[in-house]
Amino acid sequence: MTKYKARRLQGGWHRHLLAGLSLGLALILSPLEPEAQTMSTSTIEQKLQALEDGAALKTLVDTFSNLADTKDVTAQLLLFTEDATVSSVSSGQPGSSFKGRKEIGDAFAGYLANFETVYHINGQQTVELNGDTATGTAYCLVVLIADEAGKKIKNTSGVTYHDEYVRRDGKWLIAKRTSNFAWRDRQELGQ
Repeated sequence: MTKYKARRLQGGWHRHLLAGLSLGLALILSPLEPEAQTMSTSTIEQKLQALEDGAALKTLVDTFSNLADTKDVTAQLLLFTEDATVSSVSSGQPGSSFKGRKEIGDAFAGYLANFETVYHINGQQTVELNGDTATGTAYCLVVLIADEAGKKIKNTSGVTYHDEYVRRDGKWLIAKRTSNFAWRDRQELGQ
């Protein structure tokens, strides 16, 4: 019997998992400077808040994409501030720009109506926190399928979102988004 199986059968595997989690938590919460041997409660709270904020901003970006995929523009608009701006850049050239939830909602609904399938695949995201504001960059692969003259056409884009976020009433919202369409691919789908 292997050591792993023996440990698993003895119920010891959970101690290894807990030890790994404890080590991971210790690394996250440990100070980076060697001379700082003790950590104040406020520093721990700040680090935990930063972790929570980072997770909330990732959820915000992912929720935006999920709602786009289901074409739920009404719910999607609640992820933006009332006075938010959304603009696009395509191949380095400025594109459309919208301000406020109404204008953004009309644009999103009109655009999404052109496609029978909308599919976002979110990738890496980095954020820089500054109290109740933050900036972030998120990468996304967007697949849009439309029926054009009886043919299924798939449009795939590599998009980088450059966002500005604000926390209002304890909730993170998008205040400004620039969607940079770095590349596009268009192809007819086979039957």
